Amino acid sequence: MQAVQYTAFGQRPQLVEVEKPTPGPGEVLLRITASGLCHSDEVVMSFPEEGYPYPMPMTLGHEPAGVVEALGEGATGVEIGDSVIVYGCWGCGVCAMCASGREQLCLKGMVSPGLGVDGAMAEFMIVDTARHLVPIGDLDPVRAASLTDAALTPYQAIKKVLPHLMGGSTAVVIGAGGLGHVAIQLLRTLTSARVIALDVGDEKLEFAREMGAHEAVESNAGAAARIKELTGGVGADVVFDFVGIDPTGATAVAAVKVAGAVVLVGAGGGTAKVGFMAAPFDVEVRTSLWGTRASLIELVEMAHRGEIRIETQEYPISKALQAYADLHDGKVRGRAVVVPGA
Repeated sequence: MQAVQYTAFGQRPQLVEVEKPTPGPGEVLLRITASGLCHSDEVVMSFPEEGYPYPMPMTLGHEPAGVVEALGEGATGVEIGDSVIVYGCWGCGVCAMCASGREQLCLKGMVSPGLGVDGAMAEFMIVDTARHLVPIGDLDPVRAASLTDAALTPYQAIKKVLPHLMGGSTAVVIGAGGLGHVAIQLLRTLTSARVIALDVGDEKLEFAREMGAHEAVESNAGAAARIKELTGGVGADVVFDFVGIDPTGATAVAAVKVAGAVVLVGAGGGTAKVGFMAAPFDVEVRTSLWGTRASLIELVEMAHRGEIRIETQEYPISKALQAYADLHDGKVRGRAVVVPGA
């Protein structure tokens, strides 16, 4: 079968031929119907060889949708032919975090398809247990695949700070791309907050408006001042940074109001300077990693109701390397999705 693998340090991924996997005891074999691309893949491929935490080579792809193809011995809970997406946070299942449903924070270390084990950028993949599968019914798998990260990650981030987003509040979304364009929709659905999106270039700002942003502001050195202007000098109640570099972290801290909240989500490797005199008083600053399986189930229901819709660009697996190039160059509108059967 065809698969997109990271095969050599410092190199771009490769389209290769590998053997179709066979499910072991308790495992599930999926025929992949769609696989979303994520900037996290770019982060993995930028790691130095020393201390690299994953196997090599490794099939990429941690946003899978598929159809149950075969069940390993003893696997129960799904049937052959079921259309599903894959909850990507595979914890130990027994530590305190896993017991609370937060497998993304597993104390023994989480792995994920494409981030520790072979992922979904292939014609077939193995899922370790049926409990990591979420049925999607008649949802379009191309749009449903990215519910597993592009929607789940901002949803979990927003849920953490909902008490700040009361009537008359303002939320800022820095980066209206793969995650940010879903965050805008979620904020409009879950809250009455005024939503201000920050990004670069007229095309991306217009996209943010299409997704529901009340205002779209160029993300530059003057962005925080513009947000203060739009909020009567007060600042935003919550700022979500989906980019995660030093300049956006600085903007987030400068744009938030006293006693507001900053949520750092992007994996750009940057920081936000926080201190007694370096940030507004009593501000809450936190990171947020992925989300829970329960939240993913909620998102599937929201998608069925038409409350969120992931904008996608489709590529056949033969064009997967072009998809990664487009992602790297910032040319993807919404989420890039590889469709093996196309």
